[in-house]
Amino acid sequence: MARILVADDEETVREFVTRALRYRGHEVGQAIDGASALEALQREPFDLLLTDIVMPVMDGIALALKVSRDYPAMRILMMTGYANERQRAHNLDALIHDVILKPFSLDEICAKVDEALAVPHA
Repeated sequence: MARILVADDEETVREFVTRALRYRGHEVGQAIDGASALEALQREPFDLLLTDIVMPVMDGIALALKVSRDYPAMRILMMTGYANERQRAHNLDALIHDVILKPFSLDEICAKVDEALAVPHA
C-alpha cells in the first residue's frame, strides 16, 4: 500500500482521515500545518500528500507549490470546507490531483485517494 501524509490543523479531521486510510492498509503520517508537513517530507518519503487548504503557519496552497517544486513525483490532493478556497486551488490544476470538499464521507475520501494513487508517477 501507499505512504500518505495528512496535513490538517483540525485534529478531528486529521484523525478521521488517518484512521480510514490505515484501515485500508496505508501507512499514514500526520502534520498540523504546512511547515510541519514539509519537515515530515524531509525526514521520510511519502507517495501522496493530502492537505487542507486553510491552515496556520503555511497554508495548503503554499505547501502544494513547495512540494511540487521539491518533490515533483508527489501526488497532491487538497481538502477544503470553503468554496472560495477551492477556486484558488483550481489555479494549481497542473500540480494537484483534485480538491475534495468538506464534509466528506470515508468512502469519498478513500475513493479520491485511490484515484490519485492510480495516476502514474510524474
